[in-house]
Amino acid sequence: MNQQEILHKQALILFDRAHRHHQNGELGDAIELYRRSIALHPTARAHTFLGWSYSLFSRYEEAIAECQKAIALDPHLGNPYNDIGSYLIEMEKWEEAVPWLEKAVRARDYDVPHYPYVNLGRIYEHWGDARTALACYQQALDLAPLYLPAEQARTRLLGKLS
Repeated sequence: MNQQEILHKQALILFDRAHRHHQNGELGDAIELYRRSIALHPTARAHTFLGWSYSLFSRYEEAIAECQKAIALDPHLGNPYNDIGSYLIEMEKWEEAVPWLEKAVRARDYDVPHYPYVNLGRIYEHWGDARTALACYQQALDLAPLYLPAEQARTRLLGKLS
């Protein structure tokens, strides 16, 4: 095993530890470990998850910057596109969010492709376009029939329309 492979393995171990801290709500520890992982061997996932950690402190500009680094490393990974879109929604930059979410929808490598549809639904609902919002929520449910946030959003919006 060469030096680069060793660094990559160590970076993956640090990423795994960071992710466990993240899941336990220990965000300071997670951020430190994500940074250490990136210092050893930068990956798109580590940058994306570091950005997610920043977003939980409402540090959206830093979160977006990390996602942009992720995209530079792997333009096929869907997560950072969706995450940028969701951070822009939180910043109430609705129109800016749409192209990022549309890129997420088209991404080749994405474990949770239903997420950007829910975020697009939120935007269209905010804009008062219930028909398009419902279609987005339905697309999310077509991809992940048990995804509760999509079902709740769809049901809530249908209730408003009744």
